[in-house]
Amino acid sequence: MSTKPTTTDLQWTDLDQRAVDTARVLAMDSVQKVGNGHPGTAMSLAPAAYVLFQKLMRHDPADADWTGRDRFVLSAGHSSLTLYVQLYLAGYGLELDDLKAFRTWGSKTPGHPEYGHTVGVETTTGPLGQGVANAVGMAMAARYERGLFDPDAAPGTSPFDHTIWAIAGDGCLQEGIAAEASSLAGHQKLGNLVLLWDDNHISIEGDTETAVSEDTLKRYEAYGWHVQRVAPKENGDLDPHALYAALKAAQAETERPSFIAMRSIIAWPAPHAQNTEAAHGSALGEEEVAATKRVLGFDPEQHFEVSDEVIGHTREALDRGREARGEWEKGFAAWRTANAERAAEFDRIAAGELPAGWEDALPDFETGKSVATRAASGKVLQALGAVVPELWGGSADLAGSNNTTIDKTSSFLPADNPLPEARPYGRTIHYGIREHSMAAEMNGIALHGNTRIYGGTFLVFSDYMRNAVRLSALMHLPVTYVWTHDSIGLGEDGPTHQPVEHLASLRAIPGLNVVRPADANETVIAWREILKRYTKEFGVGAPHGLALTRQGVPTYERNEDAARGGYVMFEAEGGAPEVVLIGTGSEVQLAVEAREQLQAAGVPTRVVSMPSVEWFEEQDQEYKDAVLPPSVKARVAVEAGIGLTWHRYVGDAGRIVSLEHFGASADGKLLFREFGFTADAVAAAARESLDASRR
Repeated sequence: MSTKPTTTDLQWTDLDQRAVDTARVLAMDSVQKVGNGHPGTAMSLAPAAYVLFQKLMRHDPADADWTGRDRFVLSAGHSSLTLYVQLYLAGYGLELDDLKAFRTWGSKTPGHPEYGHTVGVETTTGPLGQGVANAVGMAMAARYERGLFDPDAAPGTSPFDHTIWAIAGDGCLQEGIAAEASSLAGHQKLGNLVLLWDDNHISIEGDTETAVSEDTLKRYEAYGWHVQRVAPKENGDLDPHALYAALKAAQAETERPSFIAMRSIIAWPAPHAQNTEAAHGSALGEEEVAATKRVLGFDPEQHFEVSDEVIGHTREALDRGREARGEWEKGFAAWRTANAERAAEFDRIAAGELPAGWEDALPDFETGKSVATRAASGKVLQALGAVVPELWGGSADLAGSNNTTIDKTSSFLPADNPLPEARPYGRTIHYGIREHSMAAEMNGIALHGNTRIYGGTFLVFSDYMRNAVRLSALMHLPVTYVWTHDSIGLGEDGPTHQPVEHLASLRAIPGLNVVRPADANETVIAWREILKRYTKEFGVGAPHGLALTRQGVPTYERNEDAARGGYVMFEAEGGAPEVVLIGTGSEVQLAVEAREQLQAAGVPTRVVSMPSVEWFEEQDQEYKDAVLPPSVKARVAVEAGIGLTWHRYVGDAGRIVSLEHFGASADGKLLFREFGFTADAVAAAARESLDASRR
């Protein structure tokens, strides 16, 4: 471990120091004006953020989406002003009025950074630790992107080489997700990742000694990271020269991710608020703000004071960015000339398009055969892998159960990993038993761009992932979750592994599309529709969760209307439908069998398969009424989970065959029978609904 960087070529002037102090003043004034927020960390981190944005990072404020840019992730998202002030100073489009509108309705400066809302924000970071995992995902994506387009270039010579920078706080590193992600980053030897730890010893409840006594640097050394500690100046402020030297050393370390501990004093140099928990999440107060301005040499009577010299100096980042991008574009043009085929592939992928004829590779499953939808999904992934090179993914150590191995001969692992299938640019990711960080890393991969990512585990473990899944929905990210073992049908593993409330709970997340196909052919259509929805021509994206069976289910005739979320699988015979049976997943077969009973009894019965409620709700009312005629009040929904989803579809006279309690350890077929998931039970529910509809 390096504890004291000894050399630096940082050019640091009085104007640079004045700009850093201006950032502190803006942080104080922004929080003070709105009356709430987190000023202390933004004040103490100002030198670190300034060194990154003004002295080190490769970025262009005039083109925030430039492919060759470095990425910056503020995992400590509560300190959003750390980022907003640098975006303002560098010229990303934020101005003083935006800082004055901090945390107010309609502003570009919400309480936590939000992707897609503020130019220059690479990811939404609210829950602590998510950003650490996002950054790990970005670093993984950068390596895979390089493998797609420029795998043979010497280190540091490719236009696809860039650095992922992240700042995390004590809270980020206490969250388990950061430990999961950091462990994987060390194992993957992500030398393009640099994580700065704001070691300020303060959390909401006071000194972090209330909760933490571990040696964090030794922990990161054990993960396999390159570790440095940067001491503050004698006055307690962060030392920009030492920081710069440590950051340059970290950037030069390409065989391991880098961890830099910065001992800071929260709210420095506020005379009374520094080093206090109050400075973490509360406005300092007018008197303390004024006193701090005096310490820094600012007029205490002025608010949001920025001199022309300071803003002129920091906006030179626009000139440096233009030069950096111009230099990069020269190298990119040379790469294009030397790699015409790969350049064409880059253009296609960057445009969000799929390869010509990709749908021809999709399998077609024989009607009548029993196939688990997880197995069908695995066949689809292997077929797509051969024609969609940007598609990659894996599972949380459940590949054999999830059927998520896209290429058995190519694992995404460092070149010196002893496994024979290890490839630095491999297709199959081994996330390890780290479901939460897997989901957040997938978000980072999607945010980085130029690849398509999926990841799998059991549906019941989606609870571990939920916060990151929610964020992928919030950010409209093209992430695919492959959740298998989707009901009590998984059998003997018992209630700890049998999802009951999960489908309804996941459907409650706005912007997440849950898809539970009835059979192998619906699974093919589901994957095809998901990939289509991840093209730019489709518009605003959304993550998808595939819920797939462990057990075999009958294969029906392929119906393209499955892509509409709900469709008529079997029409009523002998007249207009008197009852409609709605099913999803493995329970569709029960609806089909119940229909046969009802038809034999002279009751015209329609079966509707509804693999995705969200897709169905996108359809126009005419289509939805054609599938579920308002005139047919007798309806039954059947799903092996809680019935919360289905009340709006069955109405007052309808019935729901559901599971309102936990499962048990036994054979899946026995459980279905014992818990009332039979064709007889569905037919009986239909008769009850018919009686109720006639009253």
